[in-house]
Amino acid sequence: MKLDDRQTEHLLELATTAARRAAAHIRAESGRPRRVLSKEGGSSHASQVVTEVDFESQRLILDTLGASIAEFDLGLLTEESADDSSRHASDYFWCIDPLDGTLPFIEGVSGYSVSIALVSRTGVPQIGVILDPVEDSLVHAIRGGGAFRDDTPISLAPESGAPLTLVMDRSFAQQENYELVLERVRGIAVRAGLDGIKIINQGGAAMNACWVLENAPAVYFKFPRTKLGGGSLWDYAASACIFGEVEGAEVSNIRGGRLALNRAGHTFMNEDGMLFASNRRLAEAVIELSREIQ
Repeated sequence: MKLDDRQTEHLLELATTAARRAAAHIRAESGRPRRVLSKEGGSSHASQVVTEVDFESQRLILDTLGASIAEFDLGLLTEESADDSSRHASDYFWCIDPLDGTLPFIEGVSGYSVSIALVSRTGVPQIGVILDPVEDSLVHAIRGGGAFRDDTPISLAPESGAPLTLVMDRSFAQQENYELVLERVRGIAVRAGLDGIKIINQGGAAMNACWVLENAPAVYFKFPRTKLGGGSLWDYAASACIFGEVEGAEVSNIRGGRLALNRAGHTFMNEDGMLFASNRRLAEAVIELSREIQ
């Protein structure tokens, strides 16, 4: 079935309610000592840690969204449950990260969030909701309906005289060519007439993308690699929807193509990498950098 505007708005309201419920629980649990568990999947420490708060956040979200799955025949993909492949059988599926950035949450630093998206079977995000429990700030978008932060339309700040912000996952600095990449990013800043670079490297994927919008001019990217990892569908689905609705912002894989947000076989994004940029010029520069580095 094809969702109409009224149905999509209804599902956005549900996703927002679910995110607020989960974020309230996460906020109440922040700063408390807790047992950290390990899980399989991914290739970085950040992707292999989980707490009881992740599971409880997921439960609260699914309690809120559960009825919509049957009502609208939706599939489901969520980080803390096995992939049942319903995302390939339904026209749309919920794509959920109940606590994106578990590692910063454990450490008590900003960079964690609740991320909920509705994605079509063809891999096009229709709804994106990201809620930052630390700032109690909600960013949301509907495809074709604009992007908003706390109900205010998102617009990118003027970029003249600012440094270029390089947002990265912590594992980014562990790649063999890290210093070379930094050197090339500094070159991008110089050619763009920007005042050097600054680095943000403490957040989960959803907040990293949001920080690109908040710290323009900015980029956040990952190169392709053969090993499974590089984040999963739930890490980028909501932010991809949001970026698609912000005038001037760019989201793609590292080659400039569309992010594959419903690939078969696995949920990882390592095959094509990813790129979030605050303008087209920076996106093109990073795509060219990827060609030179790879």
